[in-house]
Amino acid sequence: MAEVGIIKEILKSLPSDKISEANFEAANIVLYTKDADFFLNNNGLIKKIVDNIKKRVELRPDPSITMDQEKAEKEIKKIIPEEAGVDQIIFDPQRSRVIIEAEKPGLAIGKQGVILREIRSKTLWVPFINRKPAIRSKLIETIRAVLYQNSDYRRKFLDKVGHRIYDGWIREKKEEWIRISYLGSGRQVGRSCLFLQTPESRILLDCGVDVANDQHPYPYLEAPEFNINDLDAVIVSHAHVDHSGFVPYLFKYGYRGPVYCTEPTRDIMSLMLLDFIKIQRSEGKDLIFTTDDIKEMVKHTITLEYNEVSDVTPDIRITMYNAGHILGSAMVHLHVGNGLHNILYSGDLKYGKTMLLDPAVTVFPRLETLLLESTYGGKDCNGTERNESDIELKKIVHETIKRGGKVLIPTLGVGRSQEIMIVIENMVRTGMMEKIPVYIDGLIWDVTAIHTAYPEFLNNSIRKQIFHRDENPFLSEIFKRVGSQEERMQIIEETGPCIILATSGMLQGGPSVEYLRHMANNKKNSMIFVNYQGEGSLGRRVQRGEKEYTTDGHNGKNEVVQIKLEVHTVEGFSGHSNRTQLLNFVSRCEPRPKKIIVNHGESSRCLDLASTMHKQFRLETVAPRNLESVRIK
Repeated sequence: MAEVGIIKEILKSLPSDKISEANFEAANIVLYTKDADFFLNNNGLIKKIVDNIKKRVELRPDPSITMDQEKAEKEIKKIIPEEAGVDQIIFDPQRSRVIIEAEKPGLAIGKQGVILREIRSKTLWVPFINRKPAIRSKLIETIRAVLYQNSDYRRKFLDKVGHRIYDGWIREKKEEWIRISYLGSGRQVGRSCLFLQTPESRILLDCGVDVANDQHPYPYLEAPEFNINDLDAVIVSHAHVDHSGFVPYLFKYGYRGPVYCTEPTRDIMSLMLLDFIKIQRSEGKDLIFTTDDIKEMVKHTITLEYNEVSDVTPDIRITMYNAGHILGSAMVHLHVGNGLHNILYSGDLKYGKTMLLDPAVTVFPRLETLLLESTYGGKDCNGTERNESDIELKKIVHETIKRGGKVLIPTLGVGRSQEIMIVIENMVRTGMMEKIPVYIDGLIWDVTAIHTAYPEFLNNSIRKQIFHRDENPFLSEIFKRVGSQEERMQIIEETGPCIILATSGMLQGGPSVEYLRHMANNKKNSMIFVNYQGEGSLGRRVQRGEKEYTTDGHNGKNEVVQIKLEVHTVEGFSGHSNRTQLLNFVSRCEPRPKKIIVNHGESSRCLDLASTMHKQFRLETVAPRNLESVRIK
């Protein structure tokens, strides 16, 4: 159904004088009316249309009939009870929407939405309620400001995306086929970048950077099949830099299409990318993109909820499912053609309950091909039971404190740090661990603030704690934020026993490197690795037993750092599935895929997991190398 056709079809079912404008917001269709009565009550006409065409259709008041913003703000404050704790009211005039931030969203919505209906009828604005984060995030406010300031541009951009989806087949239609090229993450961890092609569509699944690799850190965008001018969409599974770190580079070179991800992914990804620039600058490296490119990426991001079905091109429809890896991480289900084939791209997944998240989803409407990560897919990766990891962490901390030392935990800013924070807070609260200060350094605090803004993406128990401010584990008094180099040095030189959580997790730049430099020479101290250490990273070398390394000293000369502190690895906190969990995930997938393509793992682990699954499940498996293409259909 061509665009003119779909809108004509909708308008046929509506009174001819009621709609002032009709346009697209990506895959959604938005109708505007100047008739207030029709906006407030259309007798189920819009619902009938949705049921008929199976697309999302929304009716909004034309901006010309909405109440003046100043008056509307006063009216909203009058309607919403004071105890809801309304904090900010932001108007999006181009789209007749008002975003209301409240401490208690339930009270701002009212029983069965009664308050929302009252706001609609009295102001003719369409209200959206957001939860006020327990920890204020400057970054979230900046991102929302970028979106609202570019409201007019966004409206035109979303309409253009909708035209691409609904204007029919642009390229000449030939036989139907699907192929995937590995521009990154083929038999390696890092720079995830898969290029999906059909006769109609060109889509990138992730576009990341291998931070541990100085020789080849970026995806193979020079591959002959990839042309940035033909790219229809980028889909980002989650915010870690090895999956999202190269997306702004696309905007630097002229890409102006959509980037699909969940809302927490958009926010955390922006924060990680700003930090990535900061680290590159501090190390005197040439910047591969700028903050303007990140801003451009934000302007072109389209966020989806879990389980929300959305067309992204004329022949591809996607749904994001919880991957259990980090906040907002998604497995991407792609329905290609009219029932031609169904693919699941796992991104990074955790099929096991953690303190923060529910396990990855295993039930899908249809599934023929699975693209599966294998970070811990090798025979040597059966992992540690979670409660054993907690006990081991407690033991290391206890022994280090007893001898008057400090504990350094280099960690990923997203996911692992928050998991460790929850574990430590829980042990301190229940008396299992000594009450000592836990210093939070790097972007961990800002990411934690984002966690408090999206409790609906967390598991039930943490969500409930966040809803009750006095029980929120992230607000515990044991956590101290480190804000400057001076404070860092004070912790190193003057503070007694403590725990330090610092980025980066692989000791590739960031404050963790600074702490290690000063703490390494003291036998009383300990360092605990809790996440994957990339091949070639300083973290991997120290983990393997290197007793010294060379770094740039403050006077410009090379400095040799002796490693005398205790080095531990505690594996059970990983946001990745171990081998057993990966096999359990596949065995519980409904429906069971017919083919599995293994990626995002060191070569031996990819091949090992592919071989095991082929024997165990009697299905086709393949582990492509970078620059190889696989025809899926």
